[in-house]
Amino acid sequence: MTLADPNYKTFSGRLRRIEKAHRKGYGFEAQGTMGRSSSWRRERTFGKTIRVVLVLLMIGWIMKGAIYFYVGDEVYEQRVAGLATGSDFDPIAAKIMSADPVTKLVASFLGEVFPAQRQ
Repeated sequence: MTLADPNYKTFSGRLRRIEKAHRKGYGFEAQGTMGRSSSWRRERTFGKTIRVVLVLLMIGWIMKGAIYFYVGDEVYEQRVAGLATGSDFDPIAAKIMSADPVTKLVASFLGEVFPAQRQ
């Protein structure tokens, strides 16, 4: 490219404009490429946190219901009672693992779906 090139003037003007924008902090991206705007950070909101907690609680209840269904109500209650007589964290775990209505509901649903699987 020489100084006599007719496109040199527009090219150098465009280059000066881009450099000026870069100094101001702007960025340029080609259409369809992954640049600064394609990498965005998700905002953590209270609603998303609540949804995650609710999903984890539902998974916990389903797991408790599956255990309650598989071992039976007598054995389950004996194991929870044995856990309640322990020390440190055991009574708290026994309170969490005690059979609540949701656990019994999940176990009854599993009993309807898998009637021959119970021991």
